[in-house]
Amino acid sequence: MKLLLDTCVSGVAARTLREMGHDVVWTAEWDSDPGDEQILRIAHGQGRVLITLDKDFGERAIVFGDAHSGIVRLVGIAAREQAGYCARVLEKYADELSEGAIVTADHRRTRIRSSG
Repeated sequence: MKLLLDTCVSGVAARTLREMGHDVVWTAEWDSDPGDEQILRIAHGQGRVLITLDKDFGERAIVFGDAHSGIVRLVGIAAREQAGYCARVLEKYADELSEGAIVTADHRRTRIRSSG
């Protein structure tokens, strides 16, 4: 799966997801942070699911109607746990994400907001 990981997602998660065969772009490797709006635009333009800890991306998609190619938001997930959570969410919800769903995962539950 094509993924764009926000700077707040751990480098361990980026490396692990790459090792699993995902096509990963990690914004922490960029020279500068272009801001949330541009990051979401880049992810969508490249057909990448955005993975973040930041609720602003979901708000941009829902409130402002910004186009996206799926968003995964991790809530309260420690850096050492992020790779495992990402892997499970991507495996279980690949179809929904490919259709532009927004998936929010925390320790207790996973919520899905479909694109339509």
